[in-house]
Amino acid sequence: MFSTQELSDSPREECGVFGIYDFSGEEQVALTIYYGLLALQHRGQESCGIAVSDTDGPKGAVRSRRGMGLVNENFNAESLEGLKGNIGVGHVRYSTAGQSTIENAQPLVLNYIKGTLALAHNGNLVNAPELKRELARTGAIFQTTIDSEIIAYHVARARVDTTSVEEAVSRAMDKLKGAYSLVIMSPRKLIGARDPFGFRPLCIGKRGKAYILASETCALDAIGAEYVRDVEPGEIVTISPRFGIHSDRSHCIRSSKTARCVFEYIYFGRPDSEIDHVSVYNSRILAGKYLAMDSPVDADLVIGVPESGNIAALGFSMASGIPYGQGFYKNSYIGRTFIKPRQHARESAVQVKLNPLRPAVEGKRIVMVDDSIVRGTTSDRIVRMLRDAGATEVHMRVSSPPFLYPCYFGTDIPDREQLIAFGRDVEEIRSIIGADSLAYLSIDRLAELTGGLPICNGCFTGRYPVQPPTEDIRGSYDK
Repeated sequence: MFSTQELSDSPREECGVFGIYDFSGEEQVALTIYYGLLALQHRGQESCGIAVSDTDGPKGAVRSRRGMGLVNENFNAESLEGLKGNIGVGHVRYSTAGQSTIENAQPLVLNYIKGTLALAHNGNLVNAPELKRELARTGAIFQTTIDSEIIAYHVARARVDTTSVEEAVSRAMDKLKGAYSLVIMSPRKLIGARDPFGFRPLCIGKRGKAYILASETCALDAIGAEYVRDVEPGEIVTISPRFGIHSDRSHCIRSSKTARCVFEYIYFGRPDSEIDHVSVYNSRILAGKYLAMDSPVDADLVIGVPESGNIAALGFSMASGIPYGQGFYKNSYIGRTFIKPRQHARESAVQVKLNPLRPAVEGKRIVMVDDSIVRGTTSDRIVRMLRDAGATEVHMRVSSPPFLYPCYFGTDIPDREQLIAFGRDVEEIRSIIGADSLAYLSIDRLAELTGGLPICNGCFTGRYPVQPPTEDIRGSYDK
């Protein structure tokens, strides 16, 4: 068995977080969390979980369920019925650090002297090994290999000496370095926090007397909630019946110093989401238009590599005047994993997931748009598939710059030696993947995709907003 993600040349998704607090006490929120997580499923398919509590019930009584795989594989009407409560958090996970095991599934639920915490986390800490060693020296025993548990420990320990859980979150943030968007459930409060650079998104919604925290606005749409605003980089929001939304901006930095992950707009975010008031769909249309303007080509048809390349391909078509069409059939009925074919191994596996539409591409010069090339492991196969289907030329356009450096903030971009662009120029990469021409989006265009919002482009430039770690944080620190 292997993940269908192995068939993609794109970086893998982040995690998704979701939280809700119904002030009326009448709603059983588990079903709402379920639908919210379904909307965020694109951000992680390895594991998922829901934890809920009843604010009118025994303080600290949390009901939770976690499992490996997709949301609809782990929850049904019966299991959701057993998760009774009017406040809760949910999580979908893809592991960028820590092993893919049930122990590492979230939300994490901690029982400690002040009560109970349930925590869901999206991002990676760059100082996780250091913080873990510090905790271990004071007697901490770890049940997982993820940095989310390190965050939970620091919040719980700070809570012993503080007057509120939000103050404990603030104290913990003093020690955290790197990327984190957090949703935390205490017995009577729902808390959201975003790292000072704003690497990962987090927004606030409202539906009736319920307030929601979610990674993306598409999750608010899915449950019929209205968008209120984004959690600002560095902000802690506390949601409670007494104060509504209370904000602590003591960790906020100058807006010019923030650094949102540009790949939220290029690939991670769902096209129908808005992140910090910027439409993901419009960003991808712009990327395609800029590709057509900066790297034009004579061709008969523009196609995207499903699904992430489709919108940029449409933008390329708009700017170039070359017709846009569907060049591939994507098998949507393949789940998270499937049995690898006995013969032709990965080549056959790619074609099980993705097959060219011969009538659409035969005899045509094709512009094929994808969001990225990481290792180059599938781009050459897809180019070859188009040629085998009768395409006379295949010109590849990529709606991001070449990856030259790893990411340490929650994106699965590997060490430099595994990146096809490392040590090679564009012509060498073109030769390897077998395209007639190849062009990437210019780094200078990235800021235009986000309406001028400050971004992190360290995976392209090697210039990170946070000093990168000196030891591996992406999986080996747990050894």
